[in-house]
Amino acid sequence: MSSMQRLELRQGQSLVMTPQLVQSIKLLQLSHAELAAYVEAELERNPLLQEGDVNGDAPPPSLADFLRAKQKYTEAGSRMVPGPAPLRGEAVAGASGQAPAGHTELKPELEASIAGSVSLTGHLEGQLDLASADSRLRAIGRDLIHSLDEAGYLTDDLAEVAARLGVPLAEAEAALHLIQTFEPAGVGARNLRECLEIQLKERDRFDPAMQALLSRLDLLARQDFAALQRHCGVDRENLADMIAEIRRLEPKPGLAFVSAPIHVLVPDALVRSSTEGSFIVELNPETLPRILLNRSYYAEVAKAVRQEEDKSFLSDCFQAASWLTRSLDQRAKTILKVATEIVSQQQSFFSEGIGSLRPMTLKSVAEVIGMHESTISRVAANKAIGHAGMTYPMKFFFSAATGEGEHSAKAVRHRIKQLIDAEEPSDVLSDEALAQKMKAEGIDVARRTVAKYREALRIPSSAERRRRNRYRAS
Repeated sequence: MSSMQRLELRQGQSLVMTPQLVQSIKLLQLSHAELAAYVEAELERNPLLQEGDVNGDAPPPSLADFLRAKQKYTEAGSRMVPGPAPLRGEAVAGASGQAPAGHTELKPELEASIAGSVSLTGHLEGQLDLASADSRLRAIGRDLIHSLDEAGYLTDDLAEVAARLGVPLAEAEAALHLIQTFEPAGVGARNLRECLEIQLKERDRFDPAMQALLSRLDLLARQDFAALQRHCGVDRENLADMIAEIRRLEPKPGLAFVSAPIHVLVPDALVRSSTEGSFIVELNPETLPRILLNRSYYAEVAKAVRQEEDKSFLSDCFQAASWLTRSLDQRAKTILKVATEIVSQQQSFFSEGIGSLRPMTLKSVAEVIGMHESTISRVAANKAIGHAGMTYPMKFFFSAATGEGEHSAKAVRHRIKQLIDAEEPSDVLSDEALAQKMKAEGIDVARRTVAKYREALRIPSSAERRRRNRYRAS
């Protein structure tokens, strides 16, 4: 048997993620407030950029201004690199002037000290980037993080999240379980019991007796300690210790971050009715950065500079400014394209309200406009649509269908809440009665689905509502 060496040529395709492409992707998912801060930093660092609405009476920049900007940037220990500046949380070039390999993320505690304060979302995203190298898992995790309420709870149904993202439920569960290992302990829980359970497991205190206690938090709320003793199989002293430990836990772990700056949700796209009865979608001019590349200033400086170092800095500034203006234009076009398709698929919502919200997934939008689902997900993150004085997060419009029909799960939950809110104290509706009422309205939904959605809305059962009504009447 002989062995020999051969040289073979193979042709294939691969996607090269250049620094500019990576930054363009990250730029797309920034919120209006984050984008404004980023653009402001770019205006500060790049002398060739200017605000589009700058006062025409202001004196034009000079060569001396350019040289001062270069000196300031040099003294800061870095250089202007072609393309974008690093976004928040990325490493910047060191004193050697060499760009970093990859996109190193700052640790959450360091990032917090730099930013002054950090939001729950930012704190968790920093941990997510360090916890997993799996890009798919991180994408799902980032969507879940943005779905948490301010207390740190996941209020969306996990199956609906998986359907919206077009991923198996098992992958969504894996991403959620990863988030539940992050600080603050208890974050990512779907209910109070799970939140307390996560914290107890972290303290290695989730023994059978404690597990039994968490299974009957209703008895603890009623202070029925005798029943709790029997249920947990402990004496009064042990039960008192267990309750004291429960009370030392944090039922709303996310509230530790409420002091972080909260940005008012500003619509990125505006929807108005046309005279023909259709809808017109436009970008909100208030969220569009007014930033221009000052080409005349570039030409003036290019003729005046003599040193190679100055010429190199000018060239880098020009490339960075060109990239930013192009990327901002592409970002605006992409947001408008996605918003237009959302409105097209959800016309009944804009005409009739949430009860007419249709099922819609990232995939259904991506297929129509010819974009990847991940792009739609990035656009939907931190963006909003304004209509008739109301502002709706883009993610609000993505909702899976109920298992029994073509109605949006959000629309069904909304109708359940409406029916329960309108019920008479003497005529409390059971889950079966709610299902029958909605079936008569053309919403085919099973009793078990009604029960699941009612529990997700944290509405007590019909039996508990009857007892509550009797107590109030007595």
